[in-house]
Amino acid sequence: MLRHADFERVYKQGRRHFSQSMTVFYLARQEAKESGTPTREISGPRIGFTVGRALGGAVERNRIKRRLREAVRLSSKPEKTNVDVVINPKKIVLKAEFESILNEVGRALTVIEQKLGPRTDESSRTATKPGPEKGN
Repeated sequence: MLRHADFERVYKQGRRHFSQSMTVFYLARQEAKESGTPTREISGPRIGFTVGRALGGAVERNRIKRRLREAVRLSSKPEKTNVDVVINPKKIVLKAEFESILNEVGRALTVIEQKLGPRTDESSRTATKPGPEKGN
């Protein structure tokens, strides 16, 4: 993810997953036909990072981003889920063992996949068995 508008949309409309060293925001991506936005079709997850100045100088912030990118690369991403993910790390990421960062990123991506699951369209969610009618 690169556009500011995409990050804002995930923050405002998405859900959150909290862990010890990061907060992960995520939002299922709408199809280009539904949203009306002329974008190229991208399948699978799009992942972005926000590392603010409060976390340190440029060297520290870049090191945090490099560690997170590598953890995402090594984790199994939810390939069939069209989702936008924003990872907002805490300062502890700079000094934490890489193995723990890798576990947290992997756990967050697993939770996102379980919560959203591979959905092809909006009708697949609403096409469930009818339940008992209320008021009878």
